[in-house]
Amino acid sequence: MNKRLYTLIILGILLIGITLFLVVDPPENSKNVSTDNNEQQEQKEDTKDTADKEEKTSQDDNQTSAETTGKPMTNLQDIFSEAVQRTINFFSNREANVTALGDSLTQGVGDNVVDGGYVGILDNTINRNNQLVTFDNYGKRGNRSDQLLKRLEKPKVTQSVEEADIVLITIGANDIMQVVKENFTDLKINDFTPAKEAYEDNLQEILDKINTLNDNAEIYLIGIYNPFMHYFPNIKELSMIVEDWNKTSRRITEQYDHATFIPIADLFKSGDKKLFAEDNFHPSHQGYQLFARRVLKYVTEQ
Repeated sequence: MNKRLYTLIILGILLIGITLFLVVDPPENSKNVSTDNNEQQEQKEDTKDTADKEEKTSQDDNQTSAETTGKPMTNLQDIFSEAVQRTINFFSNREANVTALGDSLTQGVGDNVVDGGYVGILDNTINRNNQLVTFDNYGKRGNRSDQLLKRLEKPKVTQSVEEADIVLITIGANDIMQVVKENFTDLKINDFTPAKEAYEDNLQEILDKINTLNDNAEIYLIGIYNPFMHYFPNIKELSMIVEDWNKTSRRITEQYDHATFIPIADLFKSGDKKLFAEDNFHPSHQGYQLFARRVLKYVTEQ
C-alpha cells in the first residue's frame, strides 16, 4: 500500500478517536498497553477510577482545556463533515500500528486512572468499540536520549518500529534532569551546554535510526514542559533551558520529511496542580488527557 493511502487510513482512524475522546469519558476498566516483559512491573499504577471520579476528572479537564486554548470544545458536527465521514467508513476496518518510545511520559508515570498515560488514553479511546490501532508502549522511566538510542537496538523494539505507521517519542527531560542533579548546589546555564550538544547528536541518531528501520513511518517528537516549576518556582533559567531545548528539538525534526514536533509546554505553563500528579512532577490523569488531545490534534492535521 502506498504512503498516501496509508496516511488517509491513519487520519480516518484517529479522527474516530479524537471524536470519542472529546465526548466520552475514559472507561472504568483500563486496558494494559503492550510493554517489554521486564518493564511491566514498573508500569503498574493503583487504579482509583470510580465512576464519580471519572466524571469529575472529565469535567475538570474540559474546563482546563477550554481555558488553555481560549476556544470552546469542538462539536461533533464540526469534526464529522460528509467527506471525513466517507473516509472513516471506507477505512474503519483497516488496522494500523503505533509505536511509542521514550521516558516516563510515554510510560505514563503519574496517571492513576489509565495505564500508559497519554498512550493508554489514546488506546482506550480509539479502540473503545473496535480494535482499530495496535499500540506498542516502550516508555521507560528515567530514560535519557542516549539510553533510548541503545534501546532501539533491542529486537522487540526494532521490530515494532519496522511495523509502525506512526512513531511517538518523548525524550529530553531526563537529559536536563541529569544536569540539575550533578550541579544542584551551584547550577548555571552554561552547565547545560555539553548536555544539550549530546542531546542534539543523540536525537539526530534516533531519528536516523527510525528512518533506516522504516522510512514510511510518520514520526512525532513531543516536546517537554518545565517539570521543576513547583520545586524551583523562582529559577527562571530552568524555563529558559526547557524553551531552548524545545527549539532545538523542533529544528532537528524539521530536517526530516516525515518528522513533526509537537509542543506541550504551554499546556502546563499555568502550574495548575490539578494537571500534576502527587509528585508535582509528572502529569496527572487530567494532564495526560490534555497531552493526548494535543497529540491527536497534530496527527490528524498532518
